[in-house]
Amino acid sequence: MKPAISVSREDYLKAILEAASEGQTVISATLAHWLAVSPPAVSMALRRLTRDGYVEVKADGVVKLTPKGHEAAYRTALRHHLIERMLSEIFGMPWYEVHDEAERLEHAVSPAFEALLSRKLGEKGSCPHGNAVLPESPETRRRRGVRPLAEAPEGAAYTVTSLYERDPGLLRFLHRTGIEPGGTVRVLACNYDKTLAIETSAGRFTIGPAAAEKVQVRRSSDGRKRRQ
Repeated sequence: MKPAISVSREDYLKAILEAASEGQTVISATLAHWLAVSPPAVSMALRRLTRDGYVEVKADGVVKLTPKGHEAAYRTALRHHLIERMLSEIFGMPWYEVHDEAERLEHAVSPAFEALLSRKLGEKGSCPHGNAVLPESPETRRRRGVRPLAEAPEGAAYTVTSLYERDPGLLRFLHRTGIEPGGTVRVLACNYDKTLAIETSAGRFTIGPAAAEKVQVRRSSDGRKRRQ
């Protein structure tokens, strides 16, 4: 029987895997920002993960998962994904609340319960935020015709494909403005200060560039520019 790895170790491994999946070059500073921990704490964690065969730290400081580390990281990411879907699809928890709950529960799910969730829900579906088990890189999204809302030209309607889910404050803000996965956003104006005037099912709002960067959209079939 494999020894259980610690909660902290699972968090580090998942962060490395998800950041790399997003196309980021993972170094110590990436993990310090991602996990909101101090640089010395990251250095100590990486020494332990290297010692135990989960990661390799290259000469240039880039952190890479070993096959052992990748397997452990993916299992944690998959548990998180399945728990989010369970909370939403089975228990009806609002999409803007499931991420934090899944963060707490992902370390407590047994392999047997994980297997039940996998059989019930499947591993290929999207989470309530529109994301797969692992996030996509910007290049992959663009090949599918998906772009950040911040880059969407004005005068057209867009379907929200996915949201950045690791900021609960952002998710609550997006919910209040009517931005949700599968919903429609019409860009009314791109302002000089990079804010966007938008219209959703909840009304008209102004959204800043930081939030608009975290919303992924695709041009809607009804996205023709409105006549003045």
